[in-house]
Amino acid sequence: MDENLNLVRDLALIFISAGIITLIFKALKQPLILGYIVAGFLVGPHFGLFPNLTNPETVEQWSEIGIIFLLFALGLEFSFKKLLKVGSSALITAGTIFAGMFVTGMMVGGAMGWSHMERIFLGGMLSMSSTTIIIKAFDDLGLKGMPFTNVVFGTLVVEDLLAVILMVLLSTMAVSQQFAGGEMVMALLKLLFFLILWFVVGMYLIPTLFKRGRQVMNEEMLVILSVGLCFGMVALATAAGFSSALGAFVMGSLLAETLEGEHISHSIKNIKDLFGAIFFVSVGMMVDPAIIVQYWQPILILIIVVVIGIPLFATSGVLMAGQGLHSAVRSGFSMAQIGEFAFIIASLGKSLGVMADYIYPVVVAVSVITTFTTPYFIKLSEPFYCMLSRKMHPKLFASLSEVRASGRSQARESQWRKLIKAYLIRMIPYNVMLVAVLLASNMFLDTFAKNHFVNLAPGIINLICALVTLLVMSPLLYGMVIAAGNYKELYDSIWAGSSAAGRGPLIAMSALKIFLAVAYVVTVVSHYFKPGIGIVILIASLAAAMFILLRIFNKRSSTLESRFVENIRQKDDYQRKTAPVTTSIREKMSGHDICVESLKVSSDFRYTGRQLREIPLRRDFGVNIVKITRGKKIINIPSASEYLFPADEILVVGTLDSVSAFKKALDEDVAPAPAPTAPVEVESFTLGEDSLLTGKSLKMVDMRNSGCMLIGLERGEESFMNPEPDMIMQVGDIIWIVGSPEAIKLYK
Repeated sequence: MDENLNLVRDLALIFISAGIITLIFKALKQPLILGYIVAGFLVGPHFGLFPNLTNPETVEQWSEIGIIFLLFALGLEFSFKKLLKVGSSALITAGTIFAGMFVTGMMVGGAMGWSHMERIFLGGMLSMSSTTIIIKAFDDLGLKGMPFTNVVFGTLVVEDLLAVILMVLLSTMAVSQQFAGGEMVMALLKLLFFLILWFVVGMYLIPTLFKRGRQVMNEEMLVILSVGLCFGMVALATAAGFSSALGAFVMGSLLAETLEGEHISHSIKNIKDLFGAIFFVSVGMMVDPAIIVQYWQPILILIIVVVIGIPLFATSGVLMAGQGLHSAVRSGFSMAQIGEFAFIIASLGKSLGVMADYIYPVVVAVSVITTFTTPYFIKLSEPFYCMLSRKMHPKLFASLSEVRASGRSQARESQWRKLIKAYLIRMIPYNVMLVAVLLASNMFLDTFAKNHFVNLAPGIINLICALVTLLVMSPLLYGMVIAAGNYKELYDSIWAGSSAAGRGPLIAMSALKIFLAVAYVVTVVSHYFKPGIGIVILIASLAAAMFILLRIFNKRSSTLESRFVENIRQKDDYQRKTAPVTTSIREKMSGHDICVESLKVSSDFRYTGRQLREIPLRRDFGVNIVKITRGKKIINIPSASEYLFPADEILVVGTLDSVSAFKKALDEDVAPAPAPTAPVEVESFTLGEDSLLTGKSLKMVDMRNSGCMLIGLERGEESFMNPEPDMIMQVGDIIWIVGSPEAIKLYK
């Protein structure tokens, strides 16, 4: 076969094997992800019964694209706002897992006789769950809409961010053999800088782009543009030294804040499933039975550590974050595996020469096996919680089940605390943008000016670069220095109510902004000119010019800021307008065990076609229906006499357990199947003199009572489809009748 067609052969082998195996697993009611892994093992290099792939390296590249689409889809469903909402819970949970598993990994590695660096790397490998595996498992099991999944996804995102820092830390420690605190801090600052920069720039540009093109953009253009933006952010993240998965997630999170976010998520689902299948098949290809047999003891030990340690520490972390026991158990059991970052850390240790060669295949085996068990652990979480509810002391169970999230108390913040928060929210993005302008000026503007203005004197080129840089920075400096919005109202309120001595911190906050603005101007000027008397005069002149520019850019800066705020709020405003009930419940009752979910009524549901008073919503399910959407008709707070029709969209409110039970009932609690009816056929025949229909019309015969229907009649050269009821049928007419064979015989 032509080498150019080897990839086609490999993809055919992957998709055919995956399709057949997943059909078998679907029939056995097993998670599809396990079918993909088994299919990968069968076509992999370690199982010789079936044809193997000819180019595994190319398939590995395709599997990387699968990871990108999986994380892109996660970002579309889990935006920056959701991350901020579960931020404290995610940080506490991820920190608990990382600290607990890192220490546990070092202890287990020491017990197995591994070296000091091997123990450190093992701790890092065991502290990261697999984002891609959990996304697919939740999707297969229909759990993506559950409230506890937000905590899981938030924790996974924080773990991925921690992994970026951990990679820098481990590589530095492997080379210098000492703790690299400075490198870790710099990696953290770099990560935060780029995340804030991407968020600020993305939230300004992307919603604006979609808003301008909304009138002419069709689904094809939307998919192409969104996928292009995804790969563009992946390229930027990779160039900045981060993982491609992080870039895909960031772009998905940005697009999730647009009005087209849900549409994009729906449109790329098939693409995500396609490339995701390649990724999970590639995971199965890494299963090597020989390695498992040879190193079964460390593999078994590490599997036990993972499936016990991660659920234990994750459950503890969620409980410490103030979530209830139910969410904690389900979150903990969902994360009982290690994933792709374990491979990366293992390969890093191997390449740096600080780990034995056999550790990498051992970690791969542990990851694949725990991936295989993930869906079963997710299913096991509910029975385990029920067992705890029976065995645990009632007071302890009630205490752990209480949701203690900060949103529940809604305690009023002091004005000073609100002011400091508003101050930081204003200062951090502006300073990140200003630093980005400085970096862009140093990296690109200098080179561009020197290459394109070769005839100008160096001093003139430097002056042009300095003026251009300051011109770009002017609206940002104005936005940072001049108080506006909520910050201005709080500042003025505290100023008016404070004594002269109490105004000191307020003056210091304003002075800091002015100092930073001057510092940026000085930095730009000193970069392009040498220090001296002239430079002092130049800085003073530019500072004066800056104040003039700030006044000129007053309107421009306000427009930039207002558009940014509008872009951030547009989706929330749209949801408040189109779904006021859902939005109000989620906002006002955050922190409570409340679940709001939109469900579709099946025509087979037992209670379809009945009035709401006939459905035991509260008694049997513990839920309420607060809205019914029927086509274009919306019924808020439906009365007890309202009927439930097939295809109705109902908004259900209740606890997580009750909504889950009702959702399950919609699918499984079906009405009894009707008795089988006689088969229906179409027959044609020619009327004779003895036929029951000869000389009669349809009105006179009333064929419907016998279960038949006349649909056509041919008389000579004329044909009559659905003839008139008063048309008299004649000898020689050819008629077509629909009905059961037994009934049709009556009219022949």
